[in-house]
Amino acid sequence: MTLFLGRFVAVAILLAGSTSGFQTGNSTSGATQPVSAIHFVQDSDVKCLSYAVESGNPDTGPSTHILRFPKGCAYPWHYHTAEEQLMVVQGLVSVQMDKSAAVSLDPGGFAVMPSKEPHRFSCASERGCLAFVHFDRAYDIFWIK
Repeated sequence: MTLFLGRFVAVAILLAGSTSGFQTGNSTSGATQPVSAIHFVQDSDVKCLSYAVESGNPDTGPSTHILRFPKGCAYPWHYHTAEEQLMVVQGLVSVQMDKSAAVSLDPGGFAVMPSKEPHRFSCASERGCLAFVHFDRAYDIFWIK
């Protein structure tokens, strides 16, 4: 329980500084924006998912994104060079890593996918899902057929 709480607090602190669409990198000025003002764009690979970059620059280094996806939207098996951390804000998100059974995460639920760890996720909530993901270095994606 203590380990879970420590991780939850660490992610909460990380996400508290998030700013949608600001791609601030190492800015010291900070910024805030309510979720209602976020400009989501459709994912180019998984059309049912939309996202916004909250902070950082995914092309050059660490970044945090917010994802919005409806019930039944499934992001198929893939991996990243970066470590990915996911925290659910709304809904029930099923997350599965390569050698593990799928786990259902409700709001506050947290997952860490190590570098190059195959994983997939989907939304199982009638009202859709909202989640933050953070990548510890430049973003890339490799699909597993």
